[in-house]
Amino acid sequence: MDKLAEKIIMTPKTKTEKSTTLLIERRIVAEDNAKKNDVHVAGGAHKGIVINKTINSEDEYTTPEISLQFRVFLVNGQTGSHTQESRKLLFWFKPQVPCHERATVAQEFFKELVSPQHFPRDYVGFITRLMKLMQQKYPTIRKLEVELKQLEQTKLPVRPSSSDESILGKKIILTEQKVLELIEDAYPNPVTVEDISKEYNWDQDLVEKHLEKLKEKKLVKGMEHGAFTRVIQHDKDIQIVKQMPAIISSKQPTIAIITAQYCEKLAVDAMIENKETFVRYTTVGVTPDGSYPAPSSVIRATRFGESNVYTLGNVGAHRIVCTKLPTLGYTREAVTSAGNTTTRLLGTFQKVDYVFIVGVGGGVPHYTDYTKHVRLGDVIVSSALKPNGAAYTYCENVKNSADGEYTFEYKSHSPANTVIQDIAAKLKEQYDFNGDTLWYDCMKEGLSVLGSQNEHEFTRPSADTDKLYMAIGEKDVIEVAHPQPQDQVDGTRMDGCPRLHLGPIASGRSVSKDARLREAFTSKSQALAFDFESDSVIESIVGNCRDSWALVRGIADYKDGQRKGPWQPYASLAAAALVKAIINSIEPPE
Repeated sequence: MDKLAEKIIMTPKTKTEKSTTLLIERRIVAEDNAKKNDVHVAGGAHKGIVINKTINSEDEYTTPEISLQFRVFLVNGQTGSHTQESRKLLFWFKPQVPCHERATVAQEFFKELVSPQHFPRDYVGFITRLMKLMQQKYPTIRKLEVELKQLEQTKLPVRPSSSDESILGKKIILTEQKVLELIEDAYPNPVTVEDISKEYNWDQDLVEKHLEKLKEKKLVKGMEHGAFTRVIQHDKDIQIVKQMPAIISSKQPTIAIITAQYCEKLAVDAMIENKETFVRYTTVGVTPDGSYPAPSSVIRATRFGESNVYTLGNVGAHRIVCTKLPTLGYTREAVTSAGNTTTRLLGTFQKVDYVFIVGVGGGVPHYTDYTKHVRLGDVIVSSALKPNGAAYTYCENVKNSADGEYTFEYKSHSPANTVIQDIAAKLKEQYDFNGDTLWYDCMKEGLSVLGSQNEHEFTRPSADTDKLYMAIGEKDVIEVAHPQPQDQVDGTRMDGCPRLHLGPIASGRSVSKDARLREAFTSKSQALAFDFESDSVIESIVGNCRDSWALVRGIADYKDGQRKGPWQPYASLAAAALVKAIINSIEPPE
């Protein structure tokens, strides 16, 4: 009687000039049948793998349970030109694998396949890697179909990076837009010509010329001692004050909204009615040695103090205060400043019970599960996945052991009162099951308000700009297709409408800038998004005994939300609109 054994069998299905389709399946076969002339039986390190030499297109086709597609960019060794190749993977699983686990298995398989340390650079290596993963690590995968198709020649794409990553080792070109961005980031802090020049080692005379053009366009205005700040075009009721005036008890805000980027503040302000804005500018003067304090990060550390901006108004039955932090960053001064500004906000408005940190973040995509996939424009509300779990996790340090394992030193936070998260969960349920787009209606109303300003473009960017890249080396990338719904019931992403997700948000420069560390920390924290250094803000909120808080992050990129581009304003608007919908569902104060 022939001895039976499980084999991984690869069979070519179709082959044309520009495409090849292969079937890799797990079968129990007789040892003697695996030794026919038309097959190659591998030995040694590849024992258990069988290669059929002849094409067999008669395999009975069944609908794949999971599909995944990505593009690689092949280099011609002689000409240096790049050719795109589409690679599609279709998965079938053993019957005992629950449906809800299949996408997770396929995702882990794909991540291992394209890991930078092991990603095969040639055709044979790629097919071998597929078979070895099936054989050694993924016994629940029953069958895998691989389609490889050559596409047109193209330029090698540049993987999008976040703002601080993109300037690493590069000279930033001085432009009018770049000067405006620096002024907006620093707002409400005024900055001087010297501040701006030193940021990227620019020529001061050229900076002054750009500032004059911005003044002519009424985008910035000059202040004392050569300082400049942003002109808030859409807000007509702005009062410059030396200290915040007293507010009667009935008009005291009970909800605070904290933003960090200028477009985030604009988006939130568009949700507020009956607005009045108070700005207290820091004193900008000369230091004892006769120079201006510079750069902006140093201003925050000097005796000149911080500027503050508070916009007060109404959202439904609630009184709101919204502020903007000066630029968040990784320096000790920036972190301290963000915490101090938050403490000052909560000290000034002591009736605040709910705190929202609203703006942009970087999404954590899911390559195989449409329902779990986070895309640009979607919104994440920080929420623990289980009792006593973390809604926000900040990685302080990473240690790499000799065996290649990572040890993370981190701090975790969760709100003591989850009323915000509970309301967000109900809104998500209404959207997913009933198509109720209450918060999308808030977006349209906000967009109507913002349509009268020409500061930022808040309309939804083209879907073609939502590209999902994975790094497979220092410069090499692959482009991964967004997962598609498996059936009509699964298609909960309404056309042009962002989706709402609830889950943990992570942060920490040590992990957010490195693809492998980010991946490892995502697995540990189960994060759906990465945030840009809000740790000191959250610690201030918790330290000031505010029990109900949430980060609400519109997804602007797949890093940490800091990449400048068209998705930032739209993602800010989506986050602000969701916050308005949540606030409208909070019980009015007595």
